[in-house]
Amino acid sequence: MRVLLADPPAFTPPYDHELAAALAAAGADVELFTSRFRFGSRPQPAGYRLRDSFYPVSARVGPRLPRVALRILEHPLGLARLAASGADIVHVQWCPVPELDSRLLHTRAPLVFTAHDLLPRRTAHKEHLWRRLFRRFDRVVVHSENGRQALEVFGADPAKLRVVPHPVFRSEPERRDDGRTALVLGVLRPYKGVDDAVTATLGVDGARLLVAGDPRIPLDDLRRRAGERAEWRLGYLSAAELETALGEATVAVFPYRAELDQSGALLQTLGAGVPAVVYDVGGLGEVVRRYGAGRVVPPGDVGALRDELAALLGSPAALAEARTGAARCRDDLTWDAAAAAHLEIYGELC
Repeated sequence: MRVLLADPPAFTPPYDHELAAALAAAGADVELFTSRFRFGSRPQPAGYRLRDSFYPVSARVGPRLPRVALRILEHPLGLARLAASGADIVHVQWCPVPELDSRLLHTRAPLVFTAHDLLPRRTAHKEHLWRRLFRRFDRVVVHSENGRQALEVFGADPAKLRVVPHPVFRSEPERRDDGRTALVLGVLRPYKGVDDAVTATLGVDGARLLVAGDPRIPLDDLRRRAGERAEWRLGYLSAAELETALGEATVAVFPYRAELDQSGALLQTLGAGVPAVVYDVGGLGEVVRRYGAGRVVPPGDVGALRDELAALLGSPAALAEARTGAARCRDDLTWDAAAAAHLEIYGELC
């Protein structure tokens, strides 16, 4: 089976790589269509072919406004390459220009879409646009039962929806945590709730906060408020820097707003054996609760976030139990299992 994976804007190179490699290891002929990754190195192909088929010009432009304008002009050319690929299955990971995708995305092969964010923030208010786009796909993959229910309520065809849990990004960092460090990891966007993480950590005696990620929000006020209780490692993290941060973390915190289905950063922390305290939004609470890999608290409840963080940091037994849950998650949510689930979905269409 020839499978074409498409991530036009290169939003998730680690996810793309792991899924492509696992599908190839399971016997599929896999090609990944994407674009140049602007923020650092990306994994080398393992058993699959990699083509920078999208945005050959705009991906190299620095300023945002001209880059976006050029991307809109280049996008139809990338879609034409998808249509001409000759694949048996075309599996789209992101639709960065839904206004064009809803009209120009045509392939002879069956189309699959992974709704990583369910409805992307920039265009979520354009409900008719996304309903039209979902109708273009033969199957829509989500990462949680919460995601499936949300898209069904939104109006997506229930017969097309399939749940494939997001695998962990397994790593083996050298454990160097001090027993009191809470970690905030990943691109720091408004919905990530960094302010709640600061407030909760400052409310736990002896706790410190490690913030590791690329900021897309102002941080000066938060840095002043956190003072010496927080360390800020800002910028795009290399693989080595990411592993160092995971090795120093006792517990990770994810006080997210309800804007996504699942978090790659959460799956990185669980994949390193680090338990988490999460707001019960999207599929975050679903995975932590299922494996006992930390604690789940009501969305926006900073006091509960503080109390559960204190409970884990203050009790060696509770922390050990949560770490055991993270280990169970690591063993169960594998890329091989995800590849098998995707091949089953592809088989429904071919």
